[in-house]
Amino acid sequence: MSDVEASGDGPLLAVRSLTKLFGSFTACNAIDLDIRPGEIHALLGENGAGKSTLVKMLFGVLAPTSGEILWKGEPVRIASPAAARRIGIGMVFQHFSLFEALTVAENIALSLPPGISLSKVAEEASRLSRLYGLPLDPNAHVADLSVGERQRIEIVRALLQNPELIILDEPTSVLTPQEADRLFETLAKLKAEGRSVLYISHRLEEVQRICDRATVLRHGKVTGACDPRKETPASLARMMVGSDVAAVSAAGTGARGDVLLEARHLTVPARSPFAVALKDVCLKVRAGEVLAIAGVAGNGQSELFDALSGEYPVSDPAMVSIRGRPAGNLGISARRLIGAGFVPEERHGHAAVPALPLSDNLVLARNQSDRKTFLGGGALGIIRQAVVRLASKRIAETMDVRKSGDNPAAGSLSGGNLQKFIVGRELDRQPSVLVVNQPTWGVDAGAASRIRQALVDLARSGSAVLVISQDLDEIFEVATEIAVISEGRLSDTYPAQSLTREKIGLLMGGMHGETDESAEVAHAHRA
Repeated sequence: MSDVEASGDGPLLAVRSLTKLFGSFTACNAIDLDIRPGEIHALLGENGAGKSTLVKMLFGVLAPTSGEILWKGEPVRIASPAAARRIGIGMVFQHFSLFEALTVAENIALSLPPGISLSKVAEEASRLSRLYGLPLDPNAHVADLSVGERQRIEIVRALLQNPELIILDEPTSVLTPQEADRLFETLAKLKAEGRSVLYISHRLEEVQRICDRATVLRHGKVTGACDPRKETPASLARMMVGSDVAAVSAAGTGARGDVLLEARHLTVPARSPFAVALKDVCLKVRAGEVLAIAGVAGNGQSELFDALSGEYPVSDPAMVSIRGRPAGNLGISARRLIGAGFVPEERHGHAAVPALPLSDNLVLARNQSDRKTFLGGGALGIIRQAVVRLASKRIAETMDVRKSGDNPAAGSLSGGNLQKFIVGRELDRQPSVLVVNQPTWGVDAGAASRIRQALVDLARSGSAVLVISQDLDEIFEVATEIAVISEGRLSDTYPAQSLTREKIGLLMGGMHGETDESAEVAHAHRA
């Protein structure tokens, strides 16, 4: 490993013709990239463009098939994350790797070389957290912390390695607007110190705001580079997908009908020491409405989805009603039979079985009545494969699902394409009620636009749609009504046009009371 200092205007890190093959599939194809000292460099691209594969090679998780990595002008072989950290590369992954039962200091100590006392770790973590505006209590248990505080642990853990380059993967996807602003202040401080940041995000407005340069990947190749401050979100999206990304049109969703989904004083105890209890949740969604529920991850979103979907039925049938029918004690299949559809947050293993083909995943998600279309006669109920494949093809074409073959395994699709298929699978039934948890989590701009438009169109057709999301851009694009969940409690519902990002951010942070003038209009139009 080289200890040569970066000189002049030379790059801190450079990759030359970096290539990664998985069998016959080329995930990264002869990528060239330079990251300069003291810059925030965006890495942009659709799902499946090769971003994750590239940064995993930079951080030593994957070995390149060919090409080279240069650190301060010298070729290096990064054989492991430990090797990456030794030369000065740190990474904060999108999905945190923290043990909830341990303290902040204990979690940080696990990534450090042995022999450092826990008290020293706590002291240094506390010092760095104050220095970079990332307040943390080193003795707090992770289970008691918000998602924003957990992200601070990951960043402080990376900073303890004294990195010269920090890779951040979708760092604001779980933050309130106020927390994101604080993160940007931290990044500005790191930049002022001469450190570099490789910033991966689907939120193009923040790329414009904080990044000095951007490199765009498409289908594993570098297709462009730019100064994002001279671009627009639309032009950046166009560079990523190769064509214009259609804006979501919410026109025509204003017509309200009957209440099709209702929760009445829904109260659910926490199912585990780290779960969130639902406390007296009340909501109504009418035909023609999209009710979006905002919130920072870990505030009861999963528990609310489980209670509404029937994955975790409640004892009182009246706590949840679907199309006027008490359904609180019904399971998922029974709720589907009365016209509801559900899309959970986790794609792999929850919404789809990765090893099974798309056609089998389609059959598994149908209720008993729907399955009759796919099953032949006889006691065994033989699957009519031609009918199932035709339905799968219809869904794929409607949602523009890009796949490697006619009927590939679900796990072979990129995250965005699998999500489009899962949402399309539910929309294909034309449900009267649709509940979706994080519909475009980790999905690129093109796929997100298609999914959001499909949700709006379903509401426009007369269905009631409930969207649980952490993405405020998404919420403002699709919602006719907005509520916020915090610590298992749901705020009042507000007309979408009456709220700002700042007001939602305050509610996400736990302000359960009314928000000034918004209180005057809450529920008024729903009387």
